[in-house]
Amino acid sequence: MDNREVILQCALELFYRRGYDAAGVQEIVEMAGITKPTMYYYYKSKLGLLEALIEEKGELLLHRILEVQSKKLRFEEQLYQLAKVYLDFGRREHYFYFLMLGLMYSSTESEAHKAAMPFISRQYELIIDTFVRAGDYLGNMNGRQEQFAIGFLGVINCYMMVYNEKSTENMLSDEKIYAVVHQFLHGIYS
Repeated sequence: MDNREVILQCALELFYRRGYDAAGVQEIVEMAGITKPTMYYYYKSKLGLLEALIEEKGELLLHRILEVQSKKLRFEEQLYQLAKVYLDFGRREHYFYFLMLGLMYSSTESEAHKAAMPFISRQYELIIDTFVRAGDYLGNMNGRQEQFAIGFLGVINCYMMVYNEKSTENMLSDEKIYAVVHQFLHGIYS
């Protein structure tokens, strides 16, 4: 791993564990085993580190969402595949996934929240588009595509939070993911 990657990994771990605002540049460079000038050579600031993380890690998730959307799948199967993408990404990129959740709900005036929101908004736009394109199939959306997208991602994010401290292998079983999507689609009486 080169210095750039080490710096990013250390910053991500500290941002996740301590929060973006609480993690200092000095802590990051000490953990990475480098000097401040070296960090500033690669990244202009702590915010630059966060933006690089969002670009690098966030693009992986967005790319996987777009891959699922490009497939000709039944709506239920597409939601299942999207849920699987999110849950797998949350398991593989745990620190990043939960950092973004935290920043989504952080102070709206903070620089970290402002940096994260374009990525978070792009995810929602893609999921909204999934529901928009399914409008003819479902027929009963009545302009509620955005509400359904928010509900779907809310269910997925809540599922991730509940399983945060538990074994992630069990939560990724096809049966569990199918059950989560089925519950979202059909409600409590299904």
